[in-house]
Amino acid sequence: MIIKTKRYGKAIKYIIILLSATLCNCLLYGQAKTEDEWTDNHFPSYIKRMNEFGERPDWSPDGKKVLFISRSFGEVFEMDVATGNIRPLTHHYYHGGYLRALYLSNGDILLVGPKSFPSDNWMEARFKLSELWVLSKKLDGPPVRLGEYIWEGPAVSRTQLKISWAEHHGNYPDQKRFWQIWVADIDYSSGKPQLKDQHVVLDNTKEEVKGAVLEPQNFRPPGEEELTVQSSGHGTGNNSTAVLGLNLKTGKLINYSRSPASYNEPEGMYPDGKYTLVESSRHRTTESTARNIDLYKLQLDTTGTWERLTFFNVNGKYKATNPVVSDDGKFIAFMVARTEEMAGIGHGIYILDVKKYEDAIRKSK
Repeated sequence: MIIKTKRYGKAIKYIIILLSATLCNCLLYGQAKTEDEWTDNHFPSYIKRMNEFGERPDWSPDGKKVLFISRSFGEVFEMDVATGNIRPLTHHYYHGGYLRALYLSNGDILLVGPKSFPSDNWMEARFKLSELWVLSKKLDGPPVRLGEYIWEGPAVSRTQLKISWAEHHGNYPDQKRFWQIWVADIDYSSGKPQLKDQHVVLDNTKEEVKGAVLEPQNFRPPGEEELTVQSSGHGTGNNSTAVLGLNLKTGKLINYSRSPASYNEPEGMYPDGKYTLVESSRHRTTESTARNIDLYKLQLDTTGTWERLTFFNVNGKYKATNPVVSDDGKFIAFMVARTEEMAGIGHGIYILDVKKYEDAIRKSK
């Protein structure tokens, strides 16, 4: 119908402006309607992009702040989730750049990074020279060196001053293809943090993980008697990566992922200990590797029960990575990158509201 009067023509003009503004907001804030529309800036309303830079988020125990690094070998920042305000934590001293930062149970910060950065070899800095450090929450000086090298990321207890980390042959060249997982307490009795009672809990000579690359992920609540472990390089194909549970008392291993032909790396643990988040490529029938991952929720029993949470990888252009769950279970922080980018690279912190996600799922059924 064509309305010719000036009275209605003016009203229609306002309606068109309103609809245009609504459309722009949908595009700007990422209101994806179907799974094949997801991009780094286009996603459902239960996800919010908090900023335009940053990698590897970690929740504060109270769920009010997110710790992250600016980039690989960058600075460490802390974001207030309610206001979006960001403050730098490592600008007050010289360092070689950081790859990870995680809250300890006392509020101090565990850092991963080299003492200095070799300008011509980032792989050496990441895989051979990275060490463990503790930065005081007072920010009154540089961090304390713990005296241990580390392969990739550590696992940090949310209730105790306890950590776990992996070491490999890149740190000790005489131990070719040899990975160990260590556990230790962080002791402050001397006036500064230092490792105590460190011991090996798993290495890749054990039959179930023979020759595999190992990395600890999380102490499983509530008792923290089990450690989730990423085990890569065994099973069907070189890209097979499994979610394992290691009983820290008995040494028994359980394969929770039960998806041998895909990449499955455990990440954030749910506070009840019944589920873990996983970076998984199990939705791919081809190129089922770490390049093509999305976020899944895996039940930690022997049923192999999965739930896919994100769909950034549907078109094979993006991947969602490094998810962590807030201690109240209400929010998931993660990052997004293009599939061709190196593992660990991200371009901002995203937060998924779990209740809004669950409401959206119910409405869609």
